Parts: sequence; structure tokens; C-alpha cells
Amino acid sequence: MYRVCFVCTGNICRSPMAESVFRTHVARAGLDTLVEVESAGTGGWHEGDGADPRAVSVLEAAGYVQDHRARQFRSSWFARLDLVIALDAGHLRDLRALAPTPQDAAKVRLLRSYDPAAATAQTDVPDPYYGPLAGFESCLALVEAASPGLLDAVREAMKEHTA
Repeated sequence: MYRVCFVCTGNICRSPMAESVFRTHVARAGLDTLVEVESAGTGGWHEGDGADPRAVSVLEAAGYVQDHRARQFRSSWFARLDLVIALDAGHLRDLRALAPTPQDAAKVRLLRSYDPAAATAQTDVPDPYYGPLAGFESCLALVEAASPGLLDAVREAMKEHTA
């Protein structure tokens, strides 16, 4: 099993959206029995809460299924995860600092690094929490744009694991 975890700040907006979208891509590729997709937050403020209602409405309007409870990322999880996807540079920095080993830190990547159209200076998925619904729609568009490249990278990594 190849395990991917998306991480944002509170695990109620960006990372659950990315989890839902990527899980759909994995299922459509026929890899849902080989790839496990989850999400978490760098902080525990919202642990146990569902996703933000605006995130849920944007996901549902786009045809994505989501059933989510927020949780905080733990350093011990690195041992069981193959890839940790940060939604912005702050998460990337925090996760790499939390990693127990250099090998674990190397598992952390920015989501938008998988979007070939993303400029190197525009690697963050902006936090929509304090803004209008349009921010959630933009978040979804950025996640969708990066998902095919991420899926290709996961496929390639899975080949290397079995080779």
C-alpha cells in the first residue's frame, strides 16, 4: 500500500479538499486498493470537526464525495507514510522540521510542484478560510490542476517500490 497524506493548517479546508479530489483520481485510475489517501493539519484546533461547509459545498458541486474529520499530523506518522503533501510553504517548513529523519523530511513535497503550469514563485495553495466562497473554488481549481501530475508521480514511485 502506498500512503499519501495532505497537510494544511487546520485540516478543514485545503487538505480535506485535496484528499477528496486525489482519492477520486486514484479511484478513477483503478488504484484505490493500492493507494491510501488521507489528510491532517499542522495544528489541532479543529480536531474532530468536519470540513468547512464552504469546502463541502464546493466539493459536492464538483461531484466529489467527502466524509471528513479533522486531525493533527503527528511526527510518528512519517514511518507509515510514503508521501506528505504540504499545501503551502509554511506547511512544508513545519513538516520538514517535524520529520524525525532526513529521509522523512524528503517525503514532504508541495502540492503545486506537481502542476506543470504553476510558476515556481506561486507554489502555495492560498488559504480560503477567511475569505468568500470564491477562494474555495480557486482552491479546488489549484488542487485539480496538480492532481494528474501527483498521480503520475505516485504511479512512478509505486513502480520503483516493486522493482
